[in-house]
Amino acid sequence: MSQDVTKRLIQHNSGKTKSTKAFKPWILLHTEEFKTRQEARDREKYLKSGIGRSWIYRNWPRSSAE
Repeated sequence: MSQDVTKRLIQHNSGKTKSTKAFKPWILLHTEEFKTRQEARDREKYLKSGIGRSWIYRNWPRSSAE
């Protein structure tokens, strides 16, 4: 979740994000915009859930999330 997706991707790929630096380089596959921070957070939580990961696999079967 970020207001500046490009900046966030650079942070991930530069190793500044501890939880993602072992999996770099990252590429941007998809973005979504929401009116509120809460809506964005709810969507992020969904995508990180089991059913959300299934949605990712169906839409991007070659993603590294498999």
